[in-house]
Amino acid sequence: MMELAYLPLALLTCVVCLSLHYVANKYRERQADKAIADHHGCLPPPRLQNQRPFGVDRLEQIFRADAESRLMELFLFHFRQTGSTLEQVFLGTKAFGTIEPANLEAILSTNFKDFGMGPRRAITFPMFGDGIFTQEGPAWRHSREMLRPQLQHKQYESLEVFKEGVDDLIDCIQESDGVIDLQPLFFRLALDISTAFLFGESVRSLRTPDAVGEQTFANAFNTAQQYVTKRYRLLDLYWFIGGKEFYQACKYVHQFADTIIDRNLSPDRGGNGHNEKYVFLDTVAEKTSDRIALRGQIINLLAAGRDTTACLLSWTFFLLVRHPQVLVKLREEIVSVCNGRSDLTRDDLRNMTYLQNVLKETLRLYPSVAVNTRTAVRTTVLPTGGGPDRKSPVLIPKGSAVAYSVYAMHRRPDLYGMDAELFRPERWDEDMPFQKNSTNMKWSYLPFNGGPRICLGMDFALAEAGYTVVRIIQRFQTIKLPPGETVELTGVEKQVMTLVVAIADGCKVEIR
Repeated sequence: MMELAYLPLALLTCVVCLSLHYVANKYRERQADKAIADHHGCLPPPRLQNQRPFGVDRLEQIFRADAESRLMELFLFHFRQTGSTLEQVFLGTKAFGTIEPANLEAILSTNFKDFGMGPRRAITFPMFGDGIFTQEGPAWRHSREMLRPQLQHKQYESLEVFKEGVDDLIDCIQESDGVIDLQPLFFRLALDISTAFLFGESVRSLRTPDAVGEQTFANAFNTAQQYVTKRYRLLDLYWFIGGKEFYQACKYVHQFADTIIDRNLSPDRGGNGHNEKYVFLDTVAEKTSDRIALRGQIINLLAAGRDTTACLLSWTFFLLVRHPQVLVKLREEIVSVCNGRSDLTRDDLRNMTYLQNVLKETLRLYPSVAVNTRTAVRTTVLPTGGGPDRKSPVLIPKGSAVAYSVYAMHRRPDLYGMDAELFRPERWDEDMPFQKNSTNMKWSYLPFNGGPRICLGMDFALAEAGYTVVRIIQRFQTIKLPPGETVELTGVEKQVMTLVVAIADGCKVEIR
């Protein structure tokens, strides 16, 4: 009985000891961080002011802006209001944001080992599983090396892999009454080309969407992505977002991936030249017998191959029909280089410098992955953004989240000129402010990320987009804005933000 009487006192003693130990550790961490800050001359960046305790108002702003389809406009406003590097309190935790090229170089390259993906894997796992975009360390390097051979340009030098899908797209457009929303068609096209290239056989969703379950997949994929995006915004509190609709959507996505696996790894699959060329699915299947791991890679690759290129094509035509003088100039270049030929080569696409400028300018204004985050795995330093002049180094304590927005960086007038908000492909043939600094030259334009995790599919995506744009312009002589369609300032139009930035009201064109 005497022992029981002393039990509460013993528990209290344990709690006090643990608390003191925690406080002592935190004190040592702060002192170590201060020493690092003093050594590098770090000063805090400007603070994005909160109006409510714990930064709850920041979350309210984000969800409200998202509901109004103007999330990128909000982020751009915050950076312009506060500074190109800032700190904020978000759900009671200090976090950082930056659109400084020098800081992005540190995050993505020079201090690459100081930053991890944070809770990304846990946030995305119900949908994406384990794959190249959610992995880190040896697993990520292994996935990257498996994928790299398939994305070498020799695998698609002839552009033949794009032809069938674009032929189907043109057929769909011809069947319309002259006014059509191209955005959903571009998502199907990108899915068809991705499956043809990565798995050796296209699902032909443009021709038979119901037969391949494409619509169920597309709806489920979009729903799951929307949930994943909301989970990202809560960082470590991501688990608040979920529920039956989310997990049902993930289940449909998984079933679609399983169908691809069954069809393309079947021993009696048809003669599609699988034995004559490298097929990613075959290679990754040889490396793992784990069906769930295989599915995860497929979903990761479908997300990258479908969504980013579909958005690039959608925004390209969205801009072209609102800038008819650009379309006229682009059509003239296509006629000059191709001389009526539709059997294009990569050399043809590379020789169309204005086409490349159009794609560059579209990706500048509407990079597919507009916002990204990293988490400091150890206390580190960003080279600039702190102090009264905003040029001092900034201390990033271990565990801190750092968000970076290439969407906002690409619209900085001090990097791209006073008309940075305008769609003007000609700027890429001119001297621009960012070209005066070697760091800015390399790190102020990042539509495909940078450093060790730079997108392996960059060349493939640009070839796919360029080929599609040329074929559509060759086939249709009338491509213009439909009567009554809204024209707004660039960046003011409604946008849908999932893992990519899509057009909320679609890409409607009159095309004949």
